[in-house]
Amino acid sequence: MMADTDYDVLVIGAGPGGYVAAIRAAQLGLKTACVESRETLGGTCLNVGCIPSKALLHSSELFEEAHSGALAKFGIKIDGASLDMDQMHAEKALAVKELTGGIAFLFKKNKVEWLKGQAAFVGANSVTVDGKTVIAKNIVIATGSSVTPLKGVEIDQKVVVDSTGALALPKVPEHMVVIGGGVIGLELGSVWRRLGAKVTVVEFLDQILPGFDGEVRKECAKLFKKQGFELMTSTKVTGLKVKGGKATLTLESAAGGSATTIEADAVLVSIGRRPNTDGLSLDKAGLAVNDRGQIETDARFQTSVPGIWAIGDVIPGPMLAHKAEDEGIAVAENIAGLTGIVNHDVIPSVVYTMPEIAGVGLTEEQAKEKGTIKVGKFPMMANSRAKTNRDTDGFVKVIADARTDRVLGVWIVASLAGTMIAEAALAMEFGATSEDIAYTCHAHPTHSEALKEAAMAVQGKPIHI
Repeated sequence: MMADTDYDVLVIGAGPGGYVAAIRAAQLGLKTACVESRETLGGTCLNVGCIPSKALLHSSELFEEAHSGALAKFGIKIDGASLDMDQMHAEKALAVKELTGGIAFLFKKNKVEWLKGQAAFVGANSVTVDGKTVIAKNIVIATGSSVTPLKGVEIDQKVVVDSTGALALPKVPEHMVVIGGGVIGLELGSVWRRLGAKVTVVEFLDQILPGFDGEVRKECAKLFKKQGFELMTSTKVTGLKVKGGKATLTLESAAGGSATTIEADAVLVSIGRRPNTDGLSLDKAGLAVNDRGQIETDARFQTSVPGIWAIGDVIPGPMLAHKAEDEGIAVAENIAGLTGIVNHDVIPSVVYTMPEIAGVGLTEEQAKEKGTIKVGKFPMMANSRAKTNRDTDGFVKVIADARTDRVLGVWIVASLAGTMIAEAALAMEFGATSEDIAYTCHAHPTHSEALKEAAMAVQGKPIHI
């Protein structure tokens, strides 16, 4: 270590990317500190993102099962099930507390120092935190992203909320309008719909779930409509006024045209996220951002300034916690002189609605652009476990290269899609062909057999359809 440095590695941000990078760097014998301004570690994901939203998704699913009479056919009769919103929020808060506390414990165990405060660069190897200057041999920027604001719309976290506010509503709204038909809007819309709200999703594009496989997007729109969502696609919000606890939204066709208005007592703005670079004084370190506000890096996650690295939502690529985690491990290994690599072609994404929606690799549209392909599909309706559980929505789709049979993408709509996609990702990481998956023995009866059958379908020979 240079004589005049405080640390070998200073990580800015303690979200999934930053805290993982800090722990890995410390495990590799580097003197490490992590700067975080929140009262708790874990970033957006643990505090106001992935974790609390899954807690509410889970509890709202249980509530819907209990009160809708869905369990009666299994011989389980429940009368008078009621909702205790305060308890639901308390259970969510407990899960968050346990997990954020877990990271604090891991920091202590691995001797990572937590510097509380905001970091701003003063030079290429120094930052100020809480009025003190800290010098480090290597600095990792892992500051994540925050909610993209909608022009002219003020978020009051009472009537007009972002994802953070939507996780904390004290009571169930009568009518919630979700602006943006992406992952976050559909997940949080699902929570409140199950708890009794009428939910309207307004999406500018002609179909929900931008970036997902086309067939998956169509199928999911059908399923969500069946569940009671109102989906207004090809629609833009041109105005929003709040008065007396109610919001009035002005809508127009995306192509332009006459305006209509709708009323809601909750509006969720979820039009995306943008990198957090404000307040870092990047210019003082000799860094600039690209036109999307991201920090560019090379394959090793080094920026244009030697000794400054960046990972996660602040750099290009999907804004996903697990992508940031893998990059956190890789950057620490690269700093330590090892070889840290992330295969950005095999990053799964999951929507935790019911059913879940998951994909890894290319969509059918993307794969067709690159060459000739073969596609195998298998409906969950023909899967014995799904049928027995009365859980038959969705399908599995395997996309393979027509010439080499190598798997290029897998898309799953199923109650367990998030767990099932792991097998597909592992197969693709090993360069598997569809035949490799088809000839792998899968336990019966499991939902996972649907992936095997979809792989068999690539060759045109599934057994059960």
